[in-house]
Amino acid sequence: MADPKGFLKEGRQVASRRPVEERLGDWNEVYPGGIGRALLPIINTQASRCMDCGIPFCHQGCPLGNIIPEWNDLVWRNDWEGAIERLHATNNFPEFTGRLCPAPCETACVLGINQDPVTIKNIEVSIIDKAWESGYVRPQAPEWLSGKTVAVIGSGPAGLAAAQQLTRAGHTVAVYERADEIGGLLRYGIPEFKMEKMQVDRRLDQMRREGTIFRTGINVGDELTGEALRARYDAVVLAIGATEPRDLPAPGRELGGIHQAMEFLPQANRVARGKAPTTDGSEQITATGKHVVIIGGGDTGADCLGTSLRQGAASVTQLEIMPRPADSDGKALNRPNGQPWPTYPMIYRVSSAHEEGGERVYAVNTKEFLGNDEGNVRALKLVEVEFVEGRLTEIEGTEREIPADLVLFAMGFLGPEKPGLLEQLGVELDGRGNVVRDGAFATTVPGVFVAGDAGRGQSLIVWAIAEGRAAASAVDTFLTGSTTLPAPIRPTDRPLVV
Repeated sequence: MADPKGFLKEGRQVASRRPVEERLGDWNEVYPGGIGRALLPIINTQASRCMDCGIPFCHQGCPLGNIIPEWNDLVWRNDWEGAIERLHATNNFPEFTGRLCPAPCETACVLGINQDPVTIKNIEVSIIDKAWESGYVRPQAPEWLSGKTVAVIGSGPAGLAAAQQLTRAGHTVAVYERADEIGGLLRYGIPEFKMEKMQVDRRLDQMRREGTIFRTGINVGDELTGEALRARYDAVVLAIGATEPRDLPAPGRELGGIHQAMEFLPQANRVARGKAPTTDGSEQITATGKHVVIIGGGDTGADCLGTSLRQGAASVTQLEIMPRPADSDGKALNRPNGQPWPTYPMIYRVSSAHEEGGERVYAVNTKEFLGNDEGNVRALKLVEVEFVEGRLTEIEGTEREIPADLVLFAMGFLGPEKPGLLEQLGVELDGRGNVVRDGAFATTVPGVFVAGDAGRGQSLIVWAIAEGRAAASAVDTFLTGSTTLPAPIRPTDRPLVV
């Protein structure tokens, strides 16, 4: 245990963000010098608040099974090399999760029953940032090669985790990515102000040194068919994500200026990196000087909000069909009814993007997109809604219009894309459109496995990494008959989330 009285002496502290007016003028991370550096003055004290519980429910909250009390104690003792060793034992990419995960481990923290929980996520990102700075993150090349080959399709967190584990097990692994750079949504979906891409680049450099092969600009299922893929490799891991977006077929949907979030965000990310917004030369979708309406109140919507504000939008309104969540101070004793500790509660949260501006409107539905004479959207017709006996019902007399020059859909995803690779492989799909897999992440096609959102459905980055690690263990067993790779979860595992 760190300090036996730490949780009694110290309160919860988090890193201070840069002033709003400063960070809106650039695309850099919202913390001064990066979050790890911003946390260093307070992080040892925060680690001392961990109680090293007899039953650490933070483990249950984390799909990766991070050994949280142990690395909290090591941080308190300034043993940063020991801390990163413990952290890497369960998590390949803590620099990603430490910035992007919503931290279900913290809502499961025992201290959070009647006090503010330990800042687990902040401690995690401090460990990895300190490790990179100190040279503790080194390539771990395999001692020998198995002679087996594996293709990983998709280079998001699930694909990268599977690839790194399988490479370290001695297999020859090639990661295929249809975009021009590796990273999936980490590269082109997550804005720079949430995670600068140098975090991805230096991890990829480590993986290359370990022996992982990366092949970009290849749309598997097109120039490389599913049949050719199976003939070339001993095993295939599908980590293609859930990229089929949910649409809103309201009247006026055909108007110009209405786009999916994943049309808008990748272009902004490319420009922030000094690249052309598109690979085909088409014009960038931009929020500059426009009234922007974002339909969807989740993380993707917040990413669109922060991006629109940095592009100089005239106004930004974020719509959510569900009612406004309850306020909470984070303590389990003050949670909304029906959301007991240690589950992840649905409470009102404010991200860094929400601090920066825009308006959030809850319990409304879009009835119609209204256009101008040029065929572009000019406004949305909204109506307030409520749940009556479990059914969403419009409230009579609440219709109104709001201006909109740019509408962005951030309403989630419906599963992996079906045409192309999945059809060629002939894998079975479940009722939700996800790839069916058994208890070992194997699809209905021999030698083909699936990890991440493609099999699980849209989920969190921490689940993607956990599935990538677990799928790698299953693939290693398939190829060699046994494995020493850890398998933190099974496909049937579900989070403590309501």
